Amino acid sequence: MASALRVRDLRAGRGFAWVAGGWRLFRGAPLVWMGLGAGWMIITLGLVLVPIVGGVAANLLQPVFFAGFALAARGQASGRAPEMGDLFAGFRRPLRPLVNLGAMLLVAEIAILVLLTTLGLPGVGDGDEVATIADYVERLRGKEWILAVGFVLTVAIKGALWFGPALLAFHDLSTAHAVRWSVFAALSNVGAMLAYGVAITLVFLAGAIPWGLGLALVIPLMLASTYAGYAEVFEEGPAAEGDATPA
Repeated sequence: MASALRVRDLRAGRGFAWVAGGWRLFRGAPLVWMGLGAGWMIITLGLVLVPIVGGVAANLLQPVFFAGFALAARGQASGRAPEMGDLFAGFRRPLRPLVNLGAMLLVAEIAILVLLTTLGLPGVGDGDEVATIADYVERLRGKEWILAVGFVLTVAIKGALWFGPALLAFHDLSTAHAVRWSVFAALSNVGAMLAYGVAITLVFLAGAIPWGLGLALVIPLMLASTYAGYAEVFEEGPAAEGDATPA
């Protein structure tokens, strides 16, 4: 594990390069990355289907899986071929900080849902049945702004904590310390984060066009690109021009 952390302040356009970096990793071992993506989705879906506790467990474990993807990507970048066992590499790191990060994300998502409900977002708990999607769309008429609020808040929180799993995978940090670094890095690179978000969204839309078949490639590309972003933003070692540390 590296002993020093610094954040690079990158140009906005570098966010597009993170997708390209993810593509290079994926192209180097496409079958393994597709297997990692499929395994992650199958496990997550299986957990979600478990009544009551399954959805909570799935949310708590997301940072653990993404830590594993970061470890697999770094190993590949260092010359080690990724393997399916890397799907569980995050479980070989200290679990509590990663699970705590998952808990923070879950609490944030619940808080956003409560806020949207308070603002008047129609939902299953408001006493009125929603028979079809068309019925829900009709009830949502005039309240689309509430969805926009929810989208912005979700993107802000996900973006602020985006570097968290990789930080916890590579450094012996507490959850609070990793969150501090992640938020600082995200704020220092808002332009690059937005560019990456636009790029990965366009890639997902393109992958979904042929009956969603392209997602078999897009999802593992996305998983690999998270490490590409981390690797460029965080400078480990001597400070370079443009580097910064949180106050």
